[in-house]
Amino acid sequence: MSENKTSKRLISLDFFRGLTIAGMIVVNTSGSDEYVYGPLEHAAWNGITPTDFVFPFFVFIVGVSIVLAFSNQLAKGKQIKDMVPKLIRRSITIFLLGVFLNLFPEFDFGSVRIAGVLQRIAIVFLACSLLYLYTSEKTQWKVGIGLLVVYYLIMVLVPHPAYGEVLLEPGKNIAAWIDSILMPGSMYQGTWDPEGILSTLPAIGTGVTGLLIGHLLKSDRSQQDKVIWMMLGGFIAFTLGSIWNWFFPINKNLWTSSYVLYTSGLAAMTLGASYYIIDMLGKRQFTFFGIVFGSNAITAYVLSGVLPVLTHTSIFGGESMRSLFMSGLTGIGLDVYFVSLLWALMFCFLCYIPIYYLYKNKIFIKI
Repeated sequence: MSENKTSKRLISLDFFRGLTIAGMIVVNTSGSDEYVYGPLEHAAWNGITPTDFVFPFFVFIVGVSIVLAFSNQLAKGKQIKDMVPKLIRRSITIFLLGVFLNLFPEFDFGSVRIAGVLQRIAIVFLACSLLYLYTSEKTQWKVGIGLLVVYYLIMVLVPHPAYGEVLLEPGKNIAAWIDSILMPGSMYQGTWDPEGILSTLPAIGTGVTGLLIGHLLKSDRSQQDKVIWMMLGGFIAFTLGSIWNWFFPINKNLWTSSYVLYTSGLAAMTLGASYYIIDMLGKRQFTFFGIVFGSNAITAYVLSGVLPVLTHTSIFGGESMRSLFMSGLTGIGLDVYFVSLLWALMFCFLCYIPIYYLYKNKIFIKI
């Protein structure tokens, strides 16, 4: 079968998606918030850690997946007008799942947080899907660049109304001000939200970078050329993001334009390396774990938000499973940071079990 047949599935993309979701679960569920290895924490403000790669990597993968999935549907004769209602319903479902996780388990609607990880993914998915279906690749390039440049200009030229000057400090920037007047419900940081309104624009830009790599993967280029262009394009984006960092700091909370280029560049190079090893060379010995998680990625993430009700709350009025795990292993002399990481890995495996069951039974939950 030709590599460009629409039926050809990229195992490397499933693997990359699965590892990204596993990473998301691990960094979100440490044994103790006080004892976390530095690389497993988000940067406090400016700067970046490996943990800060996880979210933009998934958004990038969403963009790639849109091209691969929708191009297959179009090739089979599906009409765009028939696809749009379904993708809108899917976006709404993912958004509402995010709101549900914010409410769970107390369901205090009086202080519900509307913004969130799944909510941002839903918006990016909708925006990038419509871009792909209704515009050309050239237009998508222009939109991606335009979003990053316009966001940069807004952030560095528009002063905060309350302070009368341009600031890029926590809660003291134009994005935070927009959140404070427009964002309904409660916010993650009280007066602003890292998944807020204005910073969703460059997040869509991250999705667009995925669209562009998706176009490359669907092109008639040879596999070798695809790897070369992913690695080269990724390196150029990474370098430009590093340079832009001098003027517009890499910052996940603000999802700065430099952060988009830096992380999208790394994502493209990671996918390029995975594509070379897995799809070109056929080396799949260690890919099963990632492929399983990648097969039901959103389901795995939702599960990781629900399971803590069982593992992080007290048992019959006593300690929770997590606290028992922490106290038990630190009590025999193990380092508390190591035990905290061990819990996160164990929790990730706990999420893996039902996802593995779904995979073995060929159950793929399409949200």
